[in-house]
Amino acid sequence: MKKRVVIDAGHGGMEDPGAVYFGRQEKDDALRLALAVGDRLENRGFDVMYTRVDDVYHTPYEKADMGNHGGADYFISIHRNAANIPGTASGIMTLVYEDMGVNGRLARAVNEELKKTGYQDLGVVERPGLAVLRRVAMPAVLIEAGFIDNPQDNQLFDTNFEAIADAIADGVEQAVKEEEKKEMPVYYMVQTGAYRLRSLAEQQLSELRSQGYPAFLVYDSGFYDVRVGAFLNLDYAAALEEELRSRGYNTFMVKDYSTEDKKKTE
Repeated sequence: MKKRVVIDAGHGGMEDPGAVYFGRQEKDDALRLALAVGDRLENRGFDVMYTRVDDVYHTPYEKADMGNHGGADYFISIHRNAANIPGTASGIMTLVYEDMGVNGRLARAVNEELKKTGYQDLGVVERPGLAVLRRVAMPAVLIEAGFIDNPQDNQLFDTNFEAIADAIADGVEQAVKEEEKKEMPVYYMVQTGAYRLRSLAEQQLSELRSQGYPAFLVYDSGFYDVRVGAFLNLDYAAALEEELRSRGYNTFMVKDYSTEDKKKTE
């Protein structure tokens, strides 16, 4: 099932340009980056919604309600930062209502990727007073993509824009995949062999089946893996492994969340 992500471009409209520096407005940078991130996430299979796609104003409460009423799984708000004294601060940070659980893991995943684009990582910061973080009913982060009142940060934003958009999408995707793994049942299997040639794997498969074992093949990264059983209970898998070893098989335990990236074959 597709995960739905709301991308919020911070500020907007004549009412709220956000931070302004020599004519450069936060609302414009935020919208440009939000659309680029959303496009990348759509290409990776996410269902993407936007709080705005042009220069309009919605209150933070309205934006939070868009996420809640839209059935979103994650809320990503895009901003640029500003210092009390222009030019005195530099780097990226991600704000969360509370630095724990999915919020914290999502924020750190994004920061780790953004750091690779050349920004200093200023960390994850709790901001429970922000309505877009406080009022949403799903994990939410607010990304500060560099300081708009710092010429070096602006140069990095402009010259590395594509990499920055990729980094945010990468961080979101990684965090979501990790959360999905936690939701999946974990299966324990006993592997008895891995062969480049399918014919050799089939020989062992036939041998195991002739002894009454529920054996099957999995094609993974160029190898035909011979596996036996698929247990939710680790103790059952361990007992089977011990039995197979007593019969002379070289075994090891395999823990698998999903066979999505593998091809099970008879």
